[in-house]
Order: sequence, then C-alpha cells, then structure tokens
Amino acid sequence: MTLDDSGWVNEAEWLPSPNCDEYAPPAATPLLVVHNISLPPYQYGGDGVQQLFSNTLDPDEHPYYAGIAGLRVSSHFFIRRDGRLLQFVPTTRRAWHAGVSQWRGRERCNDFALGVELEGCDFEPFTHAQYRTLTALAQLLQHDCGVQAITGHEHIAPGRKTDPGPYFDWARLSAALGRTLPEN
Repeated sequence: MTLDDSGWVNEAEWLPSPNCDEYAPPAATPLLVVHNISLPPYQYGGDGVQQLFSNTLDPDEHPYYAGIAGLRVSSHFFIRRDGRLLQFVPTTRRAWHAGVSQWRGRERCNDFALGVELEGCDFEPFTHAQYRTLTALAQLLQHDCGVQAITGHEHIAPGRKTDPGPYFDWARLSAALGRTLPEN
C-alpha cells in the first residue's frame, strides 16, 4: 500500500465524508483505533455504512436507521468482509470516530488518532481478508503517519463502547505486526 501527499491510500476506494475537520492544532497521529460496524446491524455488504458516513442514510430504509440517521460520524477507513479498503477521510484530517474517549490520560482521541472500521460485529469472527488488509494498512500508517500504538474502541471508551469485541484476534494482529496489542 502507498499513501499520497494528501493523505489518501492509493489502493483504497475513496469516498470523501463531510464529517471531518482539521486537526487542531495540527498534531501527530500516534494512535490507530480499531472499531467494528455493520448496517443494518449484523448485515454485511450493503451501503449503510457508506451512507452513514456521507450523511445520506435514509431513516425509512430500515427501522434501525431512524435512530441514527442524524448522526454526524466518520472513520478514516472501512474494511469490508472481503478485505476491500474504503477510505472516507484523508489521514491529514480528523475523522469523527472515537467520541468521548481517553488514551494514556489524553482525552478526545479524535485529536490524535486514525480510525479503522471493520465490517462486522462483537459476536462473530472477522475474516482472513480483513486481517490481511488491516495488517498492510497498519504497517503503512506506522511508517508514513507515525502511528505508534494500536488499540480498540473498547479500550479508549470502556463502559461506553465494546468494539471491536471479543472475537477480534489481537494475538493474530500482534504476531503480524511484531508488537504486543492492544496498547493501552
């Protein structure tokens, strides 16, 4: 994988989200936060996540959407079950993925983190293709963006968030990257 000068991964499908802003002040991004998402819940392959991150989610399309259609959220990356990488926010801008959060005593993780969503849920394993893409992406972000630590949403927002959940294989990602994860 390669990253262009404006913060877009060349091998990703680019779907720019309006739900981002400038890092203020411009900051290093030493943290990568792993999440999971599926829309509708527990259903894969649709356009729900893409619509949510682009503010085009139709509240009448699914009963679950009525409660979330007004959210203004995004993530830098989304990895589909088949390993395809979608990018919504360049690494040079702040995505709105972490919410109320803290890591190593620093609050507002969006201010210094990149976010990656895996298509999935807390209740089933992720795919081999997703781990391959996540590993390649994490290696790129460590090298080109200065990512120093990788952790889960559940670790930066305990009690509020549970993702990526108990089926995420931290040992597998740790072995692939040669470091102990998650880092808290």
